[in-house]
Amino acid sequence: MKQITKNLLLLAAPVTHQTRAVLVAEYLNKWAEKFGVNTDLRMAHFLAQTWHESACLRHIEEDLCYSEKGLLRTFPRYFNAATAKLYACKSAKIANRVYANRMGNGSEASGDGYRFRGRGLLQLTGRENYQAYANSKYCQGDLMAHPDWLAQFPGAVKSALWYWQKRGLNALADRDDILAVTRRINGGQNGLEEREYLTMKFKGVLGL
Repeated sequence: MKQITKNLLLLAAPVTHQTRAVLVAEYLNKWAEKFGVNTDLRMAHFLAQTWHESACLRHIEEDLCYSEKGLLRTFPRYFNAATAKLYACKSAKIANRVYANRMGNGSEASGDGYRFRGRGLLQLTGRENYQAYANSKYCQGDLMAHPDWLAQFPGAVKSALWYWQKRGLNALADRDDILAVTRRINGGQNGLEEREYLTMKFKGVLGL
């Protein structure tokens, strides 16, 4: 498998956050093989999906700062015209509402939604996922007390590799099945066109 470098990452996606690209390359070269991301095809799929989820490394922590219109468009299940006005542009309140009572989170009042919002290259989300990673042999330190570690390095990379392996994504990458990989990560087809484009670009720079 090819060595990952900053230049290779920027060649595929020039708008990539350059400082983070250096760190991602370093930790992928150190950790990827341990999680079975050990072929160029698997790496191309991993990079494409993480680049989409993190907006080319520009966002490795979920913001959720939605306007009234954004809330009604994105979360119609959780907001109406009245509540959207109350919650607009209040990231913590939004996260606590939309992530309440699912993914292992407590109620809206518990604050779990914001505490365990999406972080890392694959936007690991929810108390349940954080706890599972915290219980793995790859996590060092008390992640549940310091969930922000997943928005830092190496946690942002290791947690994504762990989730990738845990969800059986190497096997789907071996089939070169972008749609299946996307559905396993996203639960649907959100951003599929960009994910397909990024997969093509990373396959190209990896010589596939």
